[in-house]
Amino acid sequence: MTVFEVQQGTSPIILGFPHTGTDVPASIWERLNDNGRILADTDWHIHELYEGLLPEITTVRATFHRYVIDANRDPEGVSLYPGQNTTGLVPETDFDGVSIWKGGKGPTEADIAARLRDFHAPYHAALAAEIARVKAIHGVAVLYDCHSIRSHIPFLFEGKLPDFNIGTDMGRTCASAIERAAAEIAAKADGYSHVLNGRFKGGWTTRHYGRPEKGVHAIQMELVQSTHLASEAPPFDLDASKAERLRIHLQAILEHIETIALDHGDFGPKSQT
Repeated sequence: MTVFEVQQGTSPIILGFPHTGTDVPASIWERLNDNGRILADTDWHIHELYEGLLPEITTVRATFHRYVIDANRDPEGVSLYPGQNTTGLVPETDFDGVSIWKGGKGPTEADIAARLRDFHAPYHAALAAEIARVKAIHGVAVLYDCHSIRSHIPFLFEGKLPDFNIGTDMGRTCASAIERAAAEIAAKADGYSHVLNGRFKGGWTTRHYGRPEKGVHAIQMELVQSTHLASEAPPFDLDASKAERLRIHLQAILEHIETIALDHGDFGPKSQT
């Protein structure tokens, strides 16, 4: 089983896709209950949504599902949002807090160790290698981590999420120019709402790799699934008209960030928040 896919380009931007994979090994699939087998917490069609938006962009995509192991969680199991409901390194429940495993078939410590070795680590080795390669070309690299989520999930947050959820760990993971570019374009997108460092402030990937002082910048974009899916319920089909409308704004964000990265080099300390 191939656990990741890489497409190399020469742009300073790398797109990360940790949650679009739906592959589950048979030995794990047989342990999931009927609810788990829906694979509801997938970032449905996100890699398709970004396809072709920027020439020569690099992409790194995990092909395994987050129920195997979550590639956007701390390998030590440390919570991203202490005190708030969330799912862990190998989730016990879905985003609604409902069990995804058959009775007595949940992940053991040995399972987690094996999945860290066989899935999580290879994906991040590939991602780190591409960041290093791109940085060697430009002197700077920008990791843009691509995500989506249902608009209403009471177990995780109150009310409805904004359409564009931009996360930079309160400005720590990228230069202010990058953060500002994404937020300003999202704010101008007619008919869409946005928030910067709201409920989702950037996952482990963004926080782990984002080192502006070393020329590596990271930003997370969490899109509400109602912006591009026909329905946020099975079968989670992509709505082509919604997607095309959304792609215009995503392309503008990527193009603006690329221009900034090419013009600013390592950005310098005064550009950082």
